[in-house]
Amino acid sequence: MVVIGAGYSGLLAALRLAPHHKVILVDPADHFTERVRLHQLAATGTEVTHPLSRFLGHRPGIAHVASRATALDTGNRLVHTDDGRALPYDRLVYALGSRTDTRGGALGTGDRAYTAETAAELRKRLDDGRGTLTVVGGGLTGIETAAELAESRPDWEIRLLTSGEPGAGLSRKGRAHVRAFLRDQGVRVEEGRRVATADEVDADAVFWATSMTPRTEIAERAGLDLDPAGRIRVDPTLRSLSHPEIYAVGDAAAAAAPGSGPLRMACATAVPTGLHAAGAITAELRGREQRPLSFRYTFQCVSLGRDDGLIQSVHRDDSPRERALTGRPAALLKEQVVRSTVHALSLAARHPAALRLLPGSG
Repeated sequence: MVVIGAGYSGLLAALRLAPHHKVILVDPADHFTERVRLHQLAATGTEVTHPLSRFLGHRPGIAHVASRATALDTGNRLVHTDDGRALPYDRLVYALGSRTDTRGGALGTGDRAYTAETAAELRKRLDDGRGTLTVVGGGLTGIETAAELAESRPDWEIRLLTSGEPGAGLSRKGRAHVRAFLRDQGVRVEEGRRVATADEVDADAVFWATSMTPRTEIAERAGLDLDPAGRIRVDPTLRSLSHPEIYAVGDAAAAAAPGSGPLRMACATAVPTGLHAAGAITAELRGREQRPLSFRYTFQCVSLGRDDGLIQSVHRDDSPRERALTGRPAALLKEQVVRSTVHALSLAARHPAALRLLPGSG
């Protein structure tokens, strides 16, 4: 059993598989990164990583290969890595996730543009001295980053550019709260601003947060069937439609659930898909019925600095309800939700059987 990618979905899948199968976990890093905290790393230097040994040390059934998967040989069922290995698999979990979409030269020709993936470098730039920073993108990542920077870095002038309204997918109450917070923190919001590259932005530093793209290049080269967004097409159990020995999870998978529709790229969907795929694989190999993924959205969490936030209630299909929790209570709840993910990983490492109680585990 090979799992490529040790993010939220891949690591949970590996931990759930380990009691029943020998697992090889392929990821070049020796740590797990809380991607949902990267805006905190950029603004305040908050530690957002945890050693993989914290989780894998309790699971002798998992062998970590600190290499990068570079190719899939689906005919011979091999994963090729950047250090020349060829790892055989009977079942493969594809969990390489996503990254900020910077195609088309979005970051421009200079060295002043940053993304969530380069949050540590942005932190160093902020410490070099005051200036102006523009966040491009009015989605939740852009909002959280602008809010965090405005609260913690008063020596920098923060601006937010968005083609529409900040938080367009939120309710009227939610959008109003976001707008009020940004205004009170001195963030200059410019709506209706479409920019193709960072070169078009007049600022000392630019944070690019327009959209995400799945890391499915090696899947595409291997001939896996992808949807128009580049995500791996899967059946209700998360098996690849074209290569049923491969399961796709997290942001790389074009997963859907009855009543909820297509699942968006998010930690909220990475966790249940990783758990579900592991359960589906074990059921398949034991000749048991594989259950389809069951998932429903309940709320969206948005941090607005450390002392404010927004918990947006949503319908099953992720469309917003008007109800929303704001302020300090929302900030506390968002923090608990973020911490719960690491708690789930620790639980999976020490007591994997308990994961069957988590939603989406199958």
